[in-house]
Amino acid sequence: MNRFLTNGKEYEIFLASASPRRRELLTQIGLEYQVLVSDVEEKTVSNAPWKMVEELSALKAGAVLARLLEDGQKGAFVVIGADTVVALEGEIMGKPKDEQEAARMLSRLQGRTHQVYTGVTFVYVEEGERSYDISFHEKTEVTMYPMSREEIRAYVDTGEPMDKAGAYGIQGRCAAYIKGICGDYNNVVGLPVGRLYQELQKICRPE
Repeated sequence: MNRFLTNGKEYEIFLASASPRRRELLTQIGLEYQVLVSDVEEKTVSNAPWKMVEELSALKAGAVLARLLEDGQKGAFVVIGADTVVALEGEIMGKPKDEQEAARMLSRLQGRTHQVYTGVTFVYVEEGERSYDISFHEKTEVTMYPMSREEIRAYVDTGEPMDKAGAYGIQGRCAAYIKGICGDYNNVVGLPVGRLYQELQKICRPE
């Protein structure tokens, strides 16, 4: 069962994300959950990366919540939405649209330090009523080694960059070009599960 038990309260967990990396991270920390992918149009009015990821995570969680309530979901449950972007000198990088954009992103990131932001939203429902929302974000600094054009092209040709913010996966082949990080490694993978778990318990914990 996809349930989270804390302080005598039991919640079902729904993850509003299709990301296999987020699923792996939640499983890694022992949470049981059900995946319901959000089909909401990902538009935001904010240009600040930390605000953007919080807004988009809230949109995803809200869309899945609406579907659950329409389907008559009962009991206590929490929907988790998440969104990740890469930022370099004010330029926000999501997932590349094609191989050319992936190569352009990597050309800009190589040899430099950039920021990875992940926004997370929890929406709690008890007895059929939306009882509590919280959004937060984590930021991690990532420094990459220089990459030659040939190395960039070879990496893009693997296909790994195509479904990842900033066109790279720190947990994949791009690990060869990661010089260092400052912050939560899992945040770069796609979900700051340490912070997520602590926040999940905090909301349910009595004062």
